[in-house]
Amino acid sequence: MARPPAAKKKAPTEVRKRKAEPVGTKAAPAAGKRAARRPRQAEDKRSVILSAALGLFSRYGLHGTSVDQVAARADVSKSNLLYYFANKEELYVSVLRELLHVWLEPLRGFSAEQDPREAIASYIRRKLVISRDQPDASRLFCLEMIQGAPLLREELALELRTLVERKSEVIAEWVRSGRLRPVAPHHLIFGLWALTQHYADFAVQVQAIAGRTLQDAAFFEETVENVQRLVLDGISAPTAEAMAAPLAA
Repeated sequence: MARPPAAKKKAPTEVRKRKAEPVGTKAAPAAGKRAARRPRQAEDKRSVILSAALGLFSRYGLHGTSVDQVAARADVSKSNLLYYFANKEELYVSVLRELLHVWLEPLRGFSAEQDPREAIASYIRRKLVISRDQPDASRLFCLEMIQGAPLLREELALELRTLVERKSEVIAEWVRSGRLRPVAPHHLIFGLWALTQHYADFAVQVQAIAGRTLQDAAFFEETVENVQRLVLDGISAPTAEAMAAPLAA
């Protein structure tokens, strides 16, 4: 009986040798990305804690708020919160410093080269935006002032006073150049703060009387327009036409 032909053996395929990669070549970029994410994650966690603390401090004050309450609201453990802030007082001061920075930002834009009407009108709008979007921040600052600012006195004496003195000189220059009526700069700034922050600090009163708050878009624009008119009509330098017009009987 004939034997079947033997199957042909396949030629051995050439096995390509992969070039060995240095240890850690692929791991290094991944590790670098993780390291870059850590500061962002830490900053995000810190912001969440500050936001939670602001909501509680503005409602209950420093002594009426506990670290446990803030941790629960921020959805972090107490130990995790204390990793970022050593104690409740440090957390409270950090919240105040953050809101002071936000609160003063519109004033930093004042410069002698600006048209005073445009600068002050823009300032009023920006301050009312803060009162609308961050009422807790305004209320907490107000609460701290009422209590005598025991934990913010240094910032008031340094950052706040320095900025107000610089911007008061800008307002004084507007007055000297005849672009504003004579007005004491400090009193103008105090008046701007009072007129704009009232809508945050006394939002309940505003709603009880007007039936609306700054969250109502139409009421917000009405508020901006009226506050701008109240201020600007009182301090703007009179035009030649206004000076020549006879006084009403």
